[in-house]
Amino acid sequence: MATPSPAKSMGDPGITPLSPTHVLNASEENEPTRHPYVVVVAIDFGTTSSGYAYAFNKEPECIHTMRRWEGGDPGVSNQKTPTTILLTPDKKFHSFGYAARDFYHDLDPTESKQWLYLEKFKMKLHTTANLSIDTDLHAANGKRVKALDIFAYALAFFKEQALKELSDQAGADFDNADVRWVITVPAIWKMPAKQFMREAAYKAGLVSRDNPDQLIIALEPEAASIYCRKLRLHQMVDLGTKTALNGYSPTENVGGGMTQGDRYVVVDCGGGTVDLTVHQIRLPEGHLKELYKASGGPHGSIGIDYEFEKLLCKIFGQDFIDQFKIKRPAAWVDLMIAFESRKRAATPDRSNPLNINLPFSFIDYYKKFRGHSVEHALRKSNVDFVKWSSQGMLRMSPDAMNALFKPTIDHIIQHLTELFDRPEVTDIKFLFLVGGFAESPLLQQAVQNMLQGRSRIIIPHDVGLTILKGAVLFGLDPSVIKVRRSPLTYGVGVLNRFVEGKHPPEKMLVKDGTRWCTDVFDTFISADQSVALGETVKRSYTPAKPSQQVIVIHVYCSEKESAIFISDPGVRKCGTLKLDVSGTESPAARREIQTLMQFGDTEIRAMAIDVATARSVKASIDFLSQ
Repeated sequence: MATPSPAKSMGDPGITPLSPTHVLNASEENEPTRHPYVVVVAIDFGTTSSGYAYAFNKEPECIHTMRRWEGGDPGVSNQKTPTTILLTPDKKFHSFGYAARDFYHDLDPTESKQWLYLEKFKMKLHTTANLSIDTDLHAANGKRVKALDIFAYALAFFKEQALKELSDQAGADFDNADVRWVITVPAIWKMPAKQFMREAAYKAGLVSRDNPDQLIIALEPEAASIYCRKLRLHQMVDLGTKTALNGYSPTENVGGGMTQGDRYVVVDCGGGTVDLTVHQIRLPEGHLKELYKASGGPHGSIGIDYEFEKLLCKIFGQDFIDQFKIKRPAAWVDLMIAFESRKRAATPDRSNPLNINLPFSFIDYYKKFRGHSVEHALRKSNVDFVKWSSQGMLRMSPDAMNALFKPTIDHIIQHLTELFDRPEVTDIKFLFLVGGFAESPLLQQAVQNMLQGRSRIIIPHDVGLTILKGAVLFGLDPSVIKVRRSPLTYGVGVLNRFVEGKHPPEKMLVKDGTRWCTDVFDTFISADQSVALGETVKRSYTPAKPSQQVIVIHVYCSEKESAIFISDPGVRKCGTLKLDVSGTESPAARREIQTLMQFGDTEIRAMAIDVATARSVKASIDFLSQ
């Protein structure tokens, strides 16, 4: 059977929408709920590095960051561990972080080809267009694994580490039921990616499906914002003065404190994405209100690694680099680690060259592959600024290194410029630069040049841990962000009475003598619309047949602020709303199922009740393509 148009399938003629009404319930929302959790544990699952932090409910001011890891890299702080994972040849979890990297590195090359090593895999959730439970990832040796398994293994690893640390502190086994978990994701992620993280958490056993509220998905720049507004002056650097802000009383907040209505921008520059958020503070409680929908893009610091890879391809040939990565995967990892430490040494005013160690097997394999030396390739290549040094290193001039940063930094500055050109984004008092990439002097200088003194640029001291600490604070009080902006326009397809002259004739459907217009877009919420926490959108639906067990309604979305029909350009099906009406048969001739949807949280939720019996109906909203 051909699938009918979504509006018609909404029960032929659809579930006839009864009364679309918008209601704001503010009353229930203001009572703070006391939850039974003893501790909040936040996991910052980053593109390049990850970690966890926690705080006990009874001492919310005291945030503990995870124990130090073994095996850190030179010049890299150790509070987080690389987001790398190693599976045995039969795809079982082996290790995570430095341990995974070191073990993989020490394997014999013939053996290491069998093992599955993955890094920088988080971005796949952002870049996959039709993300599903079955999306694959590629390990370093080219083999495919299920993304859901990898994310679940990683979360299970952090669960085990955190519970172990909590148990050691308590002197007894710590019960997972006492933990409220928080996982951070970029604000620009779409709903499927957020839902994927939640599915991975269920699979990892962090929380069970029966108790979804034990897990909160936090948005990375929001977490950073919550932390930044509490900063004391001695905890940050003001780029304008380039010193730690001393000379004030150290207990004062940012720049003598945020005042009522202050607006600020958080620029979260991580490994995979850059995320921009605009907040306004509402005192005295310090609640936050979002002023413009989250923006940004996949322009994190791994972009610099890709530029380095492109440079190597230019010098040694794409064919060789592709082969080398598959045949000597551990040596490739080594080379990228060597590059990472030099990447951190790049500054705007550096004059001496940067040396990058080429692993012996790179030099050796190149000679076998090409029949001439690496040195010969460098001489012959037309890449300026990169030379061969007699100690067996690639010698890059500072200009060559800075050129690798340029595309990524240009993208970030372009996003910032567009943001500051928006009418909603005026009178920005502070710009907080956070995330691991915020430590880069090249990026700092570019942001200063762009802003020209319009806002004060503030960098927290522990800039790589800002999100982690903020995520803990968010888990302790998720209601701190009172107003958000919807990133997209959401709605469903419905039938309306056909109006001559208003509706296109090809949309007309005649049923029992009544003329209907199909495919009408019924808007739940518009892109960039303000939504308060707890605000609900109400709709009523009726099963087409009394015997119907499940109502399935297709949800559509668009980047544009308005849509007339679900067939408009830019409108796409993005999810399904399921109402399980089995077991609620009622004598009423026409059953009415009232559905409440919440858009003011970090995830979209749905609830429903059968109006006749006042019984609650199981409602779920699914964004992962099946």
